[in-house]
Amino acid sequence: MGHSSAHSPSVGDRFERALEAILARVSFCADAPPTVAVAYSGGLDSSVLLRLAQQAAAARGLRLFAFHIHHGLSLNADAWTAHCEGEAQALSVAFEARRVQIDAAGRSGVEEAARLVRYATLGDMCRQHGVSLLLTAHHLDDQAETVLLQLLRGSGVAGLSGMDAVNAAPTLLGDPDLLMARPLLDVGRAELEAWAAKAGIRHVDDESNADPRYARNALRHGVMQQLGQSFPGFQERLARSAGHMQAAQRLLEQLAQEDLAACATGACLDLERLRALSSERLDNLLRHWMSVQGVRMPSTSWLAEMRTQLLQAKADAQLCVSHPDCAIRRHRNLVYLTPKWDADATDVAPLSFRWQGEARLEFPAYRGRLHFEPAPEGLDAAWLRAQNLQIRYRKGGETVKLAANRPTRSLKQHFQALGVPGWERPFLPLVMASQELLYAAGIGMDCHHIGMGQGDYIRLRWEHVLAV
Repeated sequence: MGHSSAHSPSVGDRFERALEAILARVSFCADAPPTVAVAYSGGLDSSVLLRLAQQAAAARGLRLFAFHIHHGLSLNADAWTAHCEGEAQALSVAFEARRVQIDAAGRSGVEEAARLVRYATLGDMCRQHGVSLLLTAHHLDDQAETVLLQLLRGSGVAGLSGMDAVNAAPTLLGDPDLLMARPLLDVGRAELEAWAAKAGIRHVDDESNADPRYARNALRHGVMQQLGQSFPGFQERLARSAGHMQAAQRLLEQLAQEDLAACATGACLDLERLRALSSERLDNLLRHWMSVQGVRMPSTSWLAEMRTQLLQAKADAQLCVSHPDCAIRRHRNLVYLTPKWDADATDVAPLSFRWQGEARLEFPAYRGRLHFEPAPEGLDAAWLRAQNLQIRYRKGGETVKLAANRPTRSLKQHFQALGVPGWERPFLPLVMASQELLYAAGIGMDCHHIGMGQGDYIRLRWEHVLAV
């Protein structure tokens, strides 16, 4: 198991080589020392990782944290936290533990629920301490398990790619700028055990790792052991296959990006251009498009049904395909991704706010965010800061004048002229200042407070947020 050759690089050498490649991809904050954290459970794998990371941080002048998550699922959880704190203290590594609550609605869902809470909490801890890089102790056997599990689930190329050595995981960690890395990904568990024994590393054993009701444990203690007996070294070969899949996935992503650029019309897709693609290429594009929008990946059958409806529905059909995170709609030969609005979605009270120079403000109740973008002409920034602003939905009777040489028109007239779909109009908010309309989402800025020339000017832009 693992790299068994006497001439193979040591665990420490492979960790160092992997860490160098990882650090080359991280953008550390220039105003603070480079800061790294280890996800430290106290088990064998993360204990080895912490020791290696502590040595590397000392040699490189990195600031290192050990973050521990107390799930409360085991009677031994308090003892594990105390153990981890003691080990981190002995290594002079800054330590923090967080207690989390797991929604144990069903035994089959506990493992996934714990995983989601764990990563979300680790992401929050990283943000609080200015951590740019989170290290996890996933190793070669974990990679092999992941590929096998995905294969058993019938996953496609993306799933069979396994785990990356380094990647951003904003949906897990809640931060698009935080990188998560796995510097032990080509080291086998048997090698980690041998290294830990030689280094005298103390670690805890989580009794849940032997529970066969969890899918990974059933695989680890049954199928993996049998594969190891019949196909020694299969972990490296599965990891190599995962590498081939990662290369194939990068090509699919590149193709999807090219197709998206060719088929996009603003935030929409042009239906006639989509029709020119093969079904496989169209599915690839749609998956990429939804991923870019932060929408969870649909099943193959759901995607096929959506493709059929998009391409075959009558031209005048009010098409709306429902997804757990959003709705897919068609209007005037364009395909839209929209929030899942319901009949009560516009029953939102007006919200007062002040702008203090932010690039954007989030308005979850309105299912979107308001961007404040520097522009050659727009609202004077100093004036805008001084206003008591309000965001609200239209009540009826509002008008907008887009330019001095253009007439004042009702929102309905503007929507009709701009071809804004009828189902979107009720959910496009207005930004007001002292009862005067400054901006109408989907239409633009009212000209009455627009300035140009010398000064700092701001233009407003509304963006719907699909997944909340």
